[in-house]
Amino acid sequence: MNQIKIGKLIAECRKAKKLTQVELANLLGVTDKSVSKWENGVCLPDVSRYKEICEILDITLNEFFVGERLTNETFREVADNNLLNALENSAFTLKDRIDFFKEKWQKEHFFELVIEMLVIVFFIMYGFIKDNGLQYIFVIIGFISGIVENNRMMAYVERNTYGQKI
Repeated sequence: MNQIKIGKLIAECRKAKKLTQVELANLLGVTDKSVSKWENGVCLPDVSRYKEICEILDITLNEFFVGERLTNETFREVADNNLLNALENSAFTLKDRIDFFKEKWQKEHFFELVIEMLVIVFFIMYGFIKDNGLQYIFVIIGFISGIVENNRMMAYVERNTYGQKI
């Protein structure tokens, strides 16, 4: 993304809408200094503002990303390039995010999982030593607790990866 081109497009579209920097800033809930910085190519708006800026200025996200108005002929090519660029330059791929949150959950719950496994192993061994049949119950409890812990981990991963409340 070319900050200078994007800034020029923001300024051009703002002026076409007969808005001042102050008016655009008020519509977006930012300062006029922020709008000035965008238009001068000093920095880009926060990602969370892109859609709202595009709606106010009557431009598409693809036009915003490329920093110019697009014709119907060039739109598809630019859209594909923008998508590829976004995918290649994203901080995390989905797989990376899932792996990151799985590892984080395991680190946060390591002690709890170790204690749980030690207790189950102890009772399984105790059941074999006493030969009272309890070892089979604790093997089943071990499987069930493994399933429960995996479900807890996956709920945590899903919640954090996709930002959803479960």
